[in-house]
Amino acid sequence: MTRRFRPFSAQDSGNPRASDQDHFKAVNDTMGHPAGDSVLAATAARLTAWAGPRASVGRLGGDEFAVVLQLPTARLEQRLAQLVRMLHTPVVLDDGRTVDVAASVGAATPRVIGSRDLTVLQRAADAALYDGKHSGRAHLATAAHATVSSINGRRAGCPGTALWGRAA
Repeated sequence: MTRRFRPFSAQDSGNPRASDQDHFKAVNDTMGHPAGDSVLAATAARLTAWAGPRASVGRLGGDEFAVVLQLPTARLEQRLAQLVRMLHTPVVLDDGRTVDVAASVGAATPRVIGSRDLTVLQRAADAALYDGKHSGRAHLATAAHATVSSINGRRAGCPGTALWGRAA
């Protein structure tokens, strides 16, 4: 079944989320690329289930995903905690092996960031993700996260950004 997503414009952009698998390279290196592919497929399915039918969910590349959706401020922290729990659920491979997984999550809201520009919100969510990397919880962006400079969409000084213009 093919699922079609309605693109969000800058005017109706919701609350972007950035998700990045923790220690994903180790899965590929120790269990093989088919296991890594299964982890990516499970992550995509979990993000899609969590976000619901009115959201946009996509893989940015490698082990990074993005979600854009509307979430009421009153439920934001509860829903982000739910997402982190879902992304920390082990993945069972076709051969019966289990892969322990974890993901870092960053989130940005137009109210806090002061912009509805999707590029600004995504950059802030990505910066928040890296500030909270390996914390085991979602990290909410502040207005300062929107001003973090990036290289090809990634923060300078983060793993994989040692060469100008090349992302992890």
